[in-house]
Amino acid sequence: MGTGIWGYGHRSGYAPGTDLVGYKVDAADGPIGKVDRHTDDVARSYLVVDTGPWIFGRKVVIPAGFVARVDAEARAVHLTCTRGQVKDSPDYEQNGRHEDEPGFVRQIETYYSDPHM
Repeated sequence: MGTGIWGYGHRSGYAPGTDLVGYKVDAADGPIGKVDRHTDDVARSYLVVDTGPWIFGRKVVIPAGFVARVDAEARAVHLTCTRGQVKDSPDYEQNGRHEDEPGFVRQIETYYSDPHM
């Protein structure tokens, strides 16, 4: 997927400007949490998902390219990646990391572009 991971797919049903905060997030194999914040920037769209008690309240960054479908009626976002892939993703907000930090962005790109995805 490369850096193309940062854009919502044409079939995702995401409408630019839609506020996804609070939407339930489901991986391909089950629930993972709720959208804490998101962006629909043209060059780098992503979700920050609060996993709650599932993985000890950890927050994760999910590039928009992994959004399979947005269901506005059910207030839910469905992902193409699995719970395990999300659980193993790079730590977010640990040791001062931030989603705009270039090193963290590269780490996210490397992880989500890996063939295991």
